[in-house]
Amino acid sequence: MTPEQAIQAALLAPCCGALLVLLFGRWPNVRDTLSVIVGLATLGFVIVIARFHGDDARLSLELLEVLPGLALAFEVEPLGLVYALVAAGLWPLTSIYAFGYMRGHNEEHQTRFFLCFALAIAAALGIAFARNLFTLFLFYELLTFSTYPLVTHAGTEAAKQAGRKYLGILVSTSVAFLLFAIAWTYASAGTLEFRSGGILAGKLDPSLTPVLLLLFAFGIGKAALMPFHKWLPAAMVAPTPVSALLHAVAVVKAGVFSVVKIVVYVFGIDFLRDGDATLWLGYVAAFTIVSASLVALTKDNLKARLAYSTISQLAYIVLGAALATPAAIIGSGMHIAMHAAAKITLFFCAGAIMVATHKTDVSQMRGLGRRMPVTFGAFFVASLSIIGLPPTGGSWSKFFLAMGAVDAHHAIFAGVYMLSSLLSIGYLMPVVLRGFFCRPEVGAGHGHGDHGVHGDHAAHGDHAAHGETGGVHEAPMLCVVPLTITAVYCLLLFYFASDLYALLAPVVKDGSVGG
Repeated sequence: MTPEQAIQAALLAPCCGALLVLLFGRWPNVRDTLSVIVGLATLGFVIVIARFHGDDARLSLELLEVLPGLALAFEVEPLGLVYALVAAGLWPLTSIYAFGYMRGHNEEHQTRFFLCFALAIAAALGIAFARNLFTLFLFYELLTFSTYPLVTHAGTEAAKQAGRKYLGILVSTSVAFLLFAIAWTYASAGTLEFRSGGILAGKLDPSLTPVLLLLFAFGIGKAALMPFHKWLPAAMVAPTPVSALLHAVAVVKAGVFSVVKIVVYVFGIDFLRDGDATLWLGYVAAFTIVSASLVALTKDNLKARLAYSTISQLAYIVLGAALATPAAIIGSGMHIAMHAAAKITLFFCAGAIMVATHKTDVSQMRGLGRRMPVTFGAFFVASLSIIGLPPTGGSWSKFFLAMGAVDAHHAIFAGVYMLSSLLSIGYLMPVVLRGFFCRPEVGAGHGHGDHGVHGDHAAHGDHAAHGETGGVHEAPMLCVVPLTITAVYCLLLFYFASDLYALLAPVVKDGSVGG
């Protein structure tokens, strides 16, 4: 297999998976098996690409020249490869988890669900491997529209309202800001190609750099910077596997990845460091980090709490891009992977708790850790990674982000990172403490939480028949196995952080992108 064929295969495999899901929708077992097989095949193709990349081969694929100098084209570089490995690596596990969750809830329209899921992965890989802003924009929009049916999956009025907010914010920001920023970049630089060192140095008036950066930062609404963040908590109306897709596998990671890639390959970190063009973005990201963490402290619904945690953690990555130092850029790239593993684990755990106990609120989880030790143990490990404590991967990405702030002589931003870690203890550890160390409420009925807002339906089956003190009773294995594996990922990323660092190191050196 040539490098070009590997890129084609990685992009086409999820599309073929979507077609197979549609064709075999009448046979759920066959449909679901094919989904996992295609997911594993996609991961295999991305691993092949990573091996080619490790051999210093130039991995590029041009499909169509739309206008002179404007092509639908793909190229592999370290940041994109990390994002592709995250998306492709977590897709099979999310699919397996979704089988257990969707069947446990007797959800309707499961074929449509898995079809849109596959298309979303295809869009995410298109974004990861985009060679230029034109290609990135096309797949960015495809990702928005392919995930809209997932957000509105429940079909309730609350789901439809959340879908309108989701689509309204993401489409309006991309059309009003991002599209204008891309056109301005083309007019200034004469190209939209991603290039090492950037394409705007000497071609854009430095006084206008903050304005163009603003258009990009707020135009990429999937990065969920305040005040364009409300679509994300609204989307919690969707089933938990969708929340995992939004928060870990594809959507929000596409946003922050795009911000970092544009900072590195369109502006260039040397160009941005010459002035204070990014200082305003640093303060916006810092405000988002702290304020979202404070809001998370006030949320009793677990999914809502995790949603605001995601907004805060995404801003870590944007702040790293704004600092524009080598350590901060590498820290941002590492945090894409570290946060993905941790946050998908947390959402998997939230869904497993819902399936097994019908409970959605933190205040309802007294003693559940004794009944669901694997689930709450995984939640604890993932929480450590979000907080940034060893031996979990999040400790390394936060270390490099903090060092990047020090290198940029912005100690206040290093303080923001540390303050956020303390706040994350406040909104994550109560779940663990209530689960393991609080006495169960004997005879308490099953809580229903805020299902009308957060969208998870009461599980069916005989789970309700078990009392709170009825011994170990985890969610179905299809839910528990994936969350256990992703929790192990959080630990492995601590020990293999040097490999991730080595992969990302060329990003801050010359020659990381061809052209």
